[in-house]
Amino acid sequence: MQIGLVGLGRMGGNMARRLMAAGHECVVYDPNPEAVSALQAAGATVVDSLAGLAQALTPPRAVWLMVPAAVVDDNIDALAPLLDEHDTLIDGGNSYYIDDLRRAKSLQEKGLHYIDVGTSGGVWGLERGYCLMIGGETEAVARLTPIFEALSPGRGDIEATRNRGDSNSTADQGFLHCGPCGAGHFVKMVHNGIEYGLMAAYAEGLGILRSANVGKREHEADAETTPMRNPEHYQYDFDVADITELWRRGSVVSSWLLDITADALAADPALDDFTGRVSDSGEGRWTIKAAIDEAVPTPVLTTALYERFSSRGEADYQNRVLSAMRRGFGGHVEKKD
Repeated sequence: MQIGLVGLGRMGGNMARRLMAAGHECVVYDPNPEAVSALQAAGATVVDSLAGLAQALTPPRAVWLMVPAAVVDDNIDALAPLLDEHDTLIDGGNSYYIDDLRRAKSLQEKGLHYIDVGTSGGVWGLERGYCLMIGGETEAVARLTPIFEALSPGRGDIEATRNRGDSNSTADQGFLHCGPCGAGHFVKMVHNGIEYGLMAAYAEGLGILRSANVGKREHEADAETTPMRNPEHYQYDFDVADITELWRRGSVVSSWLLDITADALAADPALDDFTGRVSDSGEGRWTIKAAIDEAVPTPVLTTALYERFSSRGEADYQNRVLSAMRRGFGGHVEKKD
């Protein structure tokens, strides 16, 4: 099957490679010449413009966008006039599902189909495959099933879920038509919100392990610090890298996220290559907004999002306010590190 891909970054380029390995024809465009040349060497048909992309594709066309959410609309606006009735635009990035509703309505008026695909797999997708959460019209989604099958991991060696029984669902292959337009990105939004919470839980737990030797340290007595009453309770020098490796094997908390963490700690136990500034690309915020609108309590996911804000210094001002109040009511002077 032929498909156009716009955006050959961390995921888009590998998606093209995986599709070509499965026998599909990829016509690719990216403003970065290095990304384009790498795909050309791998066998893709390269074009130098969106107009060239449209010309190189045979109707009914399918164009998959793997670009940042902030420029999806710009790319759609540029592509839509170049496409014909029954062509399909796919947004595989991390867009807000409400934007999908607007885009689908606008494109439908032009006779174009729009599919939103929440894509999970990161830089490992070429080897492992991509988990695809799909929203859109049934007919348009069905036509692209060969593309979804090629990108997804398939059943692999993962055991079937007990009591699931026979099902026509493709979920056990790693891709699923979740519902009408917006459904794919809604599911991906919540997926990433959960991811925030999982990551925070691992980080906090490993932080406790790393500080379990605090009782061995010298502690100056001062009025600003609560004294450690039982230092003998905290005398453990844990090898956190070893513990993450241990948990990967048979533990109930094993996961791909833990695999990644173990790999990072094995390479750099102190994580000196990182500053601890954690970005959020929107999905966590949108998940919390949906939870509020639905009146669904999500204290863990909300706290994980706020922790990301704090990691970037967003709490610095309010912490200075706290310090000012303490000095005002009690004459407390900030303790310097």
